[in-house]
Amino acid sequence: MSCVMSLPLFHLYGDPPDEQAFDFIHIETIASRSSIHDWTIDIHRHSNLFQILVIERGGGGEMRFEVATATFAAPTAILIPAGVVHGFSFQPSTEGWVLSFTEDVIEMFGNWSCAVTTRLNALAIEPVVRMTDIEQVNRLSTLCAGLQEELLLSREGFRLATHGYLALIATEVERLAAARGPSGALTLKPADPIVDKLRELIEKYFRSERLLDFYAAKLAMTPDRLNDHVKRATGITAGHLIRQRVLTEAKRRLVFSDRPIHEIAHELAFADPSHFVRSFRKYTGITPQVFREKRKDGLILFQRDNIKQRKT
Repeated sequence: MSCVMSLPLFHLYGDPPDEQAFDFIHIETIASRSSIHDWTIDIHRHSNLFQILVIERGGGGEMRFEVATATFAAPTAILIPAGVVHGFSFQPSTEGWVLSFTEDVIEMFGNWSCAVTTRLNALAIEPVVRMTDIEQVNRLSTLCAGLQEELLLSREGFRLATHGYLALIATEVERLAAARGPSGALTLKPADPIVDKLRELIEKYFRSERLLDFYAAKLAMTPDRLNDHVKRATGITAGHLIRQRVLTEAKRRLVFSDRPIHEIAHELAFADPSHFVRSFRKYTGITPQVFREKRKDGLILFQRDNIKQRKT
């Protein structure tokens, strides 16, 4: 139990958690980070990153997903949802990519964004996706290399391009995962039913209900018992889950709408705008206005690129 609670929580492996992370896409080769850690990535979690590993060629290795351990070989894709405990021991000959992105990135994709996130998380219950066709490998390799180039060069239109590459990679992996038959491969244990129910309740009520007592009563548990259970199952508290959902919604409204900050505070049931500002700054290190200004600049560039692309 104490092992779960003490598991490292990173942004990218080795980096501290980043509560400001939003509209974040990152890709790197497996060797770039693994080689400096003797090809071993110790077990850890990411609070807000979905990851896709593309093992192109070479040896493969061994991985840890929650309490299960399994070997994998190239060519393979591996899906890692946010919050899942994982670690890797790669053979030094392994070549491939690690793609990381915050789920809010998919908001850019429009009305089908929720379905994409749900679909990827569902497919990741069986995280290993074997690739049997060299053309599949080549397509994913080309897309990953293209995404890395766009992120490195930051040319005009790169935001539109990076989101496009992410959509193509996610779609390609989703097709591969959906097409596989029963594989007998590693399957994650079913999620904790109490945690799942709590997440459903948070999604339904978070705009108006913040108190742990409310959710504990809905689950017929005491607040202390619920908090202890969630912490044993996930490594974080029930209060943290509630706070993170509110924070995510606040970020979305700050970036994707022009509503005044005092209206957002009211919509999210804060007592007053100053309480919202204090709470947001406490958990992100910056005020809502600064966050909006920093992220809006990037969003405007993305929208301009999108308009230009449609006109051409």
